[in-house]
Amino acid sequence: MTMSVDNTRATNVQNGTAVKSRKRLVLRAKIVDNGEPGLPITVVGRDAWCLRELVRAGSRGITSLENPAPRIAHYVWKLRKLGFAIESVPEVHGGQFPGSHSRYRLHSEVLLSEQEAA
Repeated sequence: MTMSVDNTRATNVQNGTAVKSRKRLVLRAKIVDNGEPGLPITVVGRDAWCLRELVRAGSRGITSLENPAPRIAHYVWKLRKLGFAIESVPEVHGGQFPGSHSRYRLHSEVLLSEQEAA
């Protein structure tokens, strides 16, 4: 697995002031189906972060409790729209603020590679 960070910083103008944008993670992914890699999919920003974390976690999966992120369920939803098979398993947790959360597991076989910044 390789990944890149977009080091080109586009300059945006807000209220007459030049503001540099943040570096964004860019991944190029291929979903493997029946042993054949599919067409490349470019995943950017926090969606790319979430995909990287899902690949790293393997069958253990990820949760927002163990891997805090502002909108992990939304990133998973967007990745599903791109064609990634991601399972949601509800889990109950105790502690000071008991409740439930989901554990997300990537079931697609994915090849990740570096993508040049656009």
